[in-house]
Amino acid sequence: MEIIPAVVKELSRGEAIIAMTDSNIQREIFLPSEKAWAYEMKLGAIKKAAGRPKKNLVPIGPNFSINNLAEENNESISQIKRYIRLTNLIPELLQLVDEDKIAFCPAVELSYLTEKEQNVLLDNIKKYDATPSLTEALAMKKLSAENNLAPNKVMQIVSQPKPNQKERIVFEAEELRKYFTKIQIIR
Repeated sequence: MEIIPAVVKELSRGEAIIAMTDSNIQREIFLPSEKAWAYEMKLGAIKKAAGRPKKNLVPIGPNFSINNLAEENNESISQIKRYIRLTNLIPELLQLVDEDKIAFCPAVELSYLTEKEQNVLLDNIKKYDATPSLTEALAMKKLSAENNLAPNKVMQIVSQPKPNQKERIVFEAEELRKYFTKIQIIR
């Protein structure tokens, strides 16, 4: 096409960020990391646009922009905060969240670990091919806050066998009937 229909708008950097995140958030398929960064960028742009409160005016409050963001996106304020919290994960862990290898809630708790602790965790995830449950993520967060999350403790937590991460082989009864005369299904 030589000519396309377009609307050209003069926008400040903050207005452009808000417009971009608004259009991106409307996409049907939106990875957790994309949502996290979109909310982070939009919230930053809103706060920057609001600036400092003027003299003799009552400030609206620190959560005004996050309230608006939550309403606009049909999310709770706490859910918006959880998404934004994901931006504190190292890129490799955030990618595991996008790939559904780390669940959302444990990922939020893991975002409180230091960068060094997150790297140790990533090494253990790769080594043991296991990701932390919410309970384990909360335990690591607590140990980290107490400055007691040593690499061997991360290894001990991640390496524990989890029922949902054990390899299972499932056969359909019809498939087994080819090899056995009588099959009793136990549930």
